[in-house]
Parts: sequence; C-alpha cells; structure tokens
Amino acid sequence: MANNRRLVMVFNFLQPVTEKMKYWDVKKKTAREAYQEGKVRNKPGPKGQVPLFAEFILVLVRLRLGLLVGHLADLYSLSKGSSSKIFTTRISMLYHMFKDILIAWPTMQQVRRHLPKSFAEFPGTRVIMDCTEMKIQKPTRPFIQKVTWRNYKSSNTFKLLVGISPTGAFTFVSKLWSGGVSDRNITMQPGLIDTLGPNDDCMADRGFNMRDLITNKRATLNIPPVSKGEQLSTKACTKTRRIAAVRTHVERAIQRLKGFQILQGVLPLSLASVADQTLIVCCLCHLIKPLVK
Repeated sequence: MANNRRLVMVFNFLQPVTEKMKYWDVKKKTAREAYQEGKVRNKPGPKGQVPLFAEFILVLVRLRLGLLVGHLADLYSLSKGSSSKIFTTRISMLYHMFKDILIAWPTMQQVRRHLPKSFAEFPGTRVIMDCTEMKIQKPTRPFIQKVTWRNYKSSNTFKLLVGISPTGAFTFVSKLWSGGVSDRNITMQPGLIDTLGPNDDCMADRGFNMRDLITNKRATLNIPPVSKGEQLSTKACTKTRRIAAVRTHVERAIQRLKGFQILQGVLPLSLASVADQTLIVCCLCHLIKPLVK
C-alpha cells in the first residue's frame, strides 16, 4: 500500500510535464517543433491511446519484468510501434527528471555521518567502485561485433563503471561502453576521478590498475595486496579478508540493480539508443532501503 501511494505521488509530480510532451518519433528526432517556441504549447500529433498512468505502469513493468514490446502491445491492445514509442518517450523523460536525484555525489561529511560500523577500519572510504557488464544482442556490423566481444563472457557486452557509498547507495554510474574497453580506460574518462578530493579513500578490487590516476588527485586507492607470484604474508591475508568483507557491498548493489529483468539475459539492440537512460532509471532500486545499516 505504501509503495502504491509513492507511485501515485511520483505520477502527480510528473503529470504536468508529461501532458506537454510529444511522443518520440525517430524520423523527426532532430527537428525543433514550432509549438515549443510559441506561447501556446498545445501538444500536436496523435493523442495517447492509453491513460498517462497506464503508460508509466507499462514502463515500470518492462523494466522490472523485462517483457518484450510485442507482449506489452498485446496487454495494452496497442501496436508494437506505439508501445515502443511510449517506452522510449517516458524512459527518456524519467531519466532527465531524476538523473540528478537518483545519482548524487555526497560530501565527505555526509559519508562520515552515515558510515556503517563495518567500515570502522576504513573510516576514510569515500567510494567503492567496480565494473560490471551486460550481455547484448549480437550486432550486425563486424566492427561493432569486434569492439563489444568479450572472451570472458563468450558474448557481446556493454560495460559500465559504478561507485557506491559505504551505505550501498549509487553515487556514480558511468555511461555504457563497449565490452572490449578496459576498466582503466573507463576510469580515465571524465567522471568519477574528477569528483575525488584530497585524502579520499577509494576501495576497489585488485584488478583496478589505476593507483597513479588516483594519486594525482591526492587520494588513496585501497585494494587487496597483490601476491606477485609469492605467498602472501599473514598480515596481507588479513588485510585482503577485511577489504573483501566490505567491498562485497558493491557487488550486492550491482546484484540489486540487475534485479530488473531488463538488464538480465540479452539486451536487445532495439534498446541501444536508450540503454543509458534505462540503466539510470533502474538505479531507483537503491531508494528501497540501505544495503548496509
């Protein structure tokens, strides 16, 4: 019941903007309509075939259950084209309205105020970062097949970098990259590194070879010790175990994100144009409750 009330509150917040929107049309995606410039902003084009609230339910159902456009079209008695237009239009609107709310970079004071007890040995932790991948439908162009292919996954993939706070909330989500891009190259792009401040402590897996990038920001990288072919000392093993115990929260956050069925399995290429928007809207999962008390 509480979730239903929240859904209605969100819809009431979005409704004034939604009623002025025209459905996305790929044939006119770069055109500037005259009604957007004048004083009278009556939306041209065909009227919606289903109520606005039902359109948002369509979007949420597709995100959570991963239903195909054809299935949703049958449920709503729509054509596949109309169902696709509704999803593309509404997911883009949700992205632009909520991206700065869903993904926010907290201050160090906020992080320390809510620091979980499990991070007592790592009080300077600002962000825990990791990369994850999603399988995609095999592209038709050979070049795109090459840059998205991952031997480890035996599939074509998209890759992204995420960062979470010690409580498990997403504080950074990169755009999607082709699966062949290395973790270091993604981290080098403007974004997460630029937000770090002096004395910030970043936690990551030992595969993140970017200590020089973080040191340039006068921050520190906290990763498990690397063996370099030799047996780890007792102290190093203890440190590895303690870091792993708290770094696992980023894997739990990613698992919660992929609880949306649309991000599981194979992402169809028809969603490639709105894949980044879809990913960010799915990040609303961290608003359910904190992963770490």
